[in-house]
Amino acid sequence: MTGDVRQATTDDVWAIHETARQSWHAAYDDVLGPERVDDVVDDWYALGDLESSIEDASQRTDAAFLVVPGDDDTGTAGFAHVVPWPEDETVAYLVRIYVRPDRWGEGIGTALLERLESDLPERFDRLRLDVLADNEIGVSFYESSGFDRVTTRETDLADGLEEFVYEKRLSD
Repeated sequence: MTGDVRQATTDDVWAIHETARQSWHAAYDDVLGPERVDDVVDDWYALGDLESSIEDASQRTDAAFLVVPGDDDTGTAGFAHVVPWPEDETVAYLVRIYVRPDRWGEGIGTALLERLESDLPERFDRLRLDVLADNEIGVSFYESSGFDRVTTRETDLADGLEEFVYEKRLSD
């Protein structure tokens, strides 16, 4: 699977957007409701913003935007995006990692994560991410991938909703 992971290009933008939509609906419809999920995806995964993120990551050595192509190479089975944490130059921030729900359990998320970790510059000693506490699939994936929960905080996506912040040590 790891060999299938490649750098995203702007040609992948629509497929990434749709993968995000499918994943968010599968993970969060029961938590946020389908209409709120659509609003979040349209905002956080706007096509122009995705293009900018892909272009930015492709020009940097301390960021990456990766995809695993879909079965027919016209879509994506999953994607991941990492950038430096702005407040600590030793921390990489996993902005997003999503796999199409019909491909969950196939190792795609693991392949993306392993590739990101292997490609990160040595200056990073930790990988940080946040996930909604109610995303049982995500929480399970991160914990089984060696991440430790470092804090819990409120999110502004909905009243009373919490997110977990996880970190994984990259080097000893």
